[in-house]
Amino acid sequence: MTATSMSKGANLPVAAQEVRVVLGWSGGPGAPDADASALLLRADGRVRDDGDFVFYNQPRHASGAVRHLGKRREGGGTTDTVGVDLRTLEPEIQRVVLGASADGGTFGGLTGLRLTLLDAGTGQELALFEMEATTETAFIGGELYLRGGQWKFRAVGQGYDSGLAGLATDFGISVDEEPGASGSTGPGSTGSGGAAPGFAGSGGSSPGTAAAPAATPAVPPRPTMPPPSAPAPPSAPRLIKGEDQLPVDMRKRLSLRKEQVAVSLRKHGAVGVRARVILVLDASGSMSFLYSKGVVADVVERMAAVAAQLDDDGEMQAWTFASNPARLPDLAVGDLPEWLERHVRVGELTLFRRSKKPRKGMLPGQVDMRAVGIQNEEQKVIAEVRTYVREYPAADPTLVLFFSDGGVYRNKEIEKELREAVDEPIFWQFVGLGRSNYGVLERFDTLPGRRVDNVGFFAVDDISHVPDPELYDRLLSEFPSWVSEARRLGIF
Repeated sequence: MTATSMSKGANLPVAAQEVRVVLGWSGGPGAPDADASALLLRADGRVRDDGDFVFYNQPRHASGAVRHLGKRREGGGTTDTVGVDLRTLEPEIQRVVLGASADGGTFGGLTGLRLTLLDAGTGQELALFEMEATTETAFIGGELYLRGGQWKFRAVGQGYDSGLAGLATDFGISVDEEPGASGSTGPGSTGSGGAAPGFAGSGGSSPGTAAAPAATPAVPPRPTMPPPSAPAPPSAPRLIKGEDQLPVDMRKRLSLRKEQVAVSLRKHGAVGVRARVILVLDASGSMSFLYSKGVVADVVERMAAVAAQLDDDGEMQAWTFASNPARLPDLAVGDLPEWLERHVRVGELTLFRRSKKPRKGMLPGQVDMRAVGIQNEEQKVIAEVRTYVREYPAADPTLVLFFSDGGVYRNKEIEKELREAVDEPIFWQFVGLGRSNYGVLERFDTLPGRRVDNVGFFAVDDISHVPDPELYDRLLSEFPSWVSEARRLGIF
């Protein structure tokens, strides 16, 4: 049976009770080496302590459920394998993140980078995820995660420029600086000097006090691996006009989320990047459940933190669409509660009534959703957003956050719009909300003939259960590299 070829963001159920995850690559003279690793996470996306990190210096988890099985070299290729026994994972563990670090260079120096999921019992290949990399020194290839009692595998493909330390600290492992390293600010600090991959537990010390001893003795770095640098502190979240007028609980959520956005930007080398943020919401009939359950309203609130951190005035332009697009009023942070109540609405079946009179009871600025309809016509709203960006140019590039539950069928028309947009200062980040059939949006990363990749895509089963740090990391993983390349090409 042929393995399922996966694209970034795709997922599949895992029926096997024990699996092997194989990181594979090829490299010529001067190419770096790579090492596979795994992090065992609770439901909150954090490790419990340093024992939940399995890598070359700590090759076996205490439970025995996860093991680093080591490398094999065959011909011109190399593999490094992690074994996971899903039966013996402790109940507290809800995710196993499958990572890797580069030794002596970046992942862009490797060819044929791929992640293969195998049934450990039969040796059958279950999934194949082929990845692309440039300047990354650490990588998350995929993850095993528990959803509704069923283990699943997701192809992630998220890179880090901050090495093994950056990957580890993102999931709650504190990285102690080597004694005597330059830039040290005291015992247990994580300043700008080199950090050895010997890890202290997630319960870090208070400022100005010595760090608590690690649960297990810190191990020295592998001799051939230069110690990765601890990540620089993120830029401070900005206070946005009107933020202090929000309800207390909403204000607290926004503040925490802005910090997470800042961390994600720093992790991807995008500190100080500014962008105009545009939000596009699918309002087709199949989205009704997500609107009625408050999922879409929660998505909008989470995206407000992205605009608050990236956009100079902290506002978002917004569109809704189904059969037709409709421009919504701009979203200012201080107006968030009222905006959600008035404008987060789905298409209405009353589209088929013959009356063209305005609907009664409409509030100022509201769109009559009968005119929006219930079908999927993504190409129309894409064209309208492109026109807006041309007619209202901005000093900063534009980041479009486009949410849809699938049902894409206008593939040729969508591809035409996005190909024509390659030379425009717009990055299109599409997010699938767990239905199916994303068509060309899912395949766009592999389509040739574009001088810069202006489209990102990932899908989630249930966005409500995706923690903020993970959501912002995935949302912003490709935008910074597009900014660098588009600037180099003179697109903006």
